[in-house]
Amino acid sequence: MLDINLFREDRGGNPDLVRESQRRRFKDVSLVDEVMKWDAEWRSVRYDLDCASKERNSLNNEMKQIKIKGRNPETNIDPDGTKEAAIKAAKAELATGEGAKKERLVVIEKERDAALKQIGNLLHHTVPVEKDEEHNRVERMFPPSGELPKLPGKGLTHVDLLHMIGGVEYARGVSTAGSRGYFLKGPGVMLNFALIQYALNFLTERGYTAVQPPYFMEKEQMAKCAQLDDFDEELYKVSGDGDKYLIATSEQPLCTYHVDEWVDERELPRKFAGVSTNFRKEAGSHGRDQLGIFRVHQFDKIEQFCVTSPDDNLSYEMLETMVKNAEEFYQSIGLSYQVISIVSGAMNDSAAKKYDIEAWFPGASDGKGEYRELVSASNCTDFQARKLETRCGSKKMGDTNKRYVHMLNATLCAVTRVICCILETFQTEEGITVPEVLRAFVGSDFIPFVRDPPKLKVKKSKK
Repeated sequence: MLDINLFREDRGGNPDLVRESQRRRFKDVSLVDEVMKWDAEWRSVRYDLDCASKERNSLNNEMKQIKIKGRNPETNIDPDGTKEAAIKAAKAELATGEGAKKERLVVIEKERDAALKQIGNLLHHTVPVEKDEEHNRVERMFPPSGELPKLPGKGLTHVDLLHMIGGVEYARGVSTAGSRGYFLKGPGVMLNFALIQYALNFLTERGYTAVQPPYFMEKEQMAKCAQLDDFDEELYKVSGDGDKYLIATSEQPLCTYHVDEWVDERELPRKFAGVSTNFRKEAGSHGRDQLGIFRVHQFDKIEQFCVTSPDDNLSYEMLETMVKNAEEFYQSIGLSYQVISIVSGAMNDSAAKKYDIEAWFPGASDGKGEYRELVSASNCTDFQARKLETRCGSKKMGDTNKRYVHMLNATLCAVTRVICCILETFQTEEGITVPEVLRAFVGSDFIPFVRDPPKLKVKKSKK
């Protein structure tokens, strides 16, 4: 969430900056005024409580002096106890008032923070301002000429091709796991693990530390790094000894890796290669990509996750580097793609700037081909770090200037999707040519067809 001081003009804040960002997001601008209203009351009540605390300390000091001087008859300043009684009465009155104010402060803070959490991160000035994703801006293409490969081989889609090489069992997967269920097998498994290993090697060569995180998270921790909408549309809940949620991306547990910690600025940037199996309900994708493994409930993914200093535009430089890494990864495989800037109206709340990389799927749209998303890369600046209390610097007594690290995430390889694109791009009349960089991991340079195309009607689950 945003720094509350952004809403306080007397603390150097600029509420108009937040309003403008909300307007560019096509979001509710009145939330800014709501936050300011509740915050003004919060500060007033907090001031009263601070004053009451100072007064109570003063009364305690008076009482202490009465006790000390009362030990000697010659210095006793309260021989009849009237001063002590008056102090006790004043303290009791203070306590009554403080109790009511503390209760009110809790209510105010809850209302203020509820409004604050609905306000998105401050958008970077380079984000294209449009409401719908159809206006996403193309930044560059590969190959630079924009010339796309013609539909090779038999012109089939990944749905057919994965079946034909004996790499998947669709119907058995649906029967076992329900909609979007699948069994990878044989060459499908080999391609899956080849991409995982190649992607990990690719990032470790660039200074990333491989991390395999927990596959589920406590609800309290998940709430710090996932939007409320995600709980209903994306996350699977695991019931048992306390509610837990299966991760939808390794970004989520990697966000909490430094929760409530101070990160020494001399150790930044920190670059992690998250490797995990991910679980998504895809509730908002009903009817889309029902066939094949492009959009599924369970898949493996290698994620770039970086933590940087908040200073000197370093996080935006890191975002460009992370996108460049992904581009070089797909160039090395031999896929065509375009890099796009996501419009303001389609940005999630956490991101200040976001890129997607869309690869060319030559078999899509009945052989006409289309670009489809493989990578999402975001700079969330300090938006997530504030919720997580991940501070930048070293812990010092009396440090009132809170500095938070910046957090960034970018897909490197969502494995099932990349398999789909490889199959369509490298198909021949007899099978699939394995991209050169994957051959050592697959153990072959060619995967032949071993069966006919499947019937397109996938067996429905009983549910």
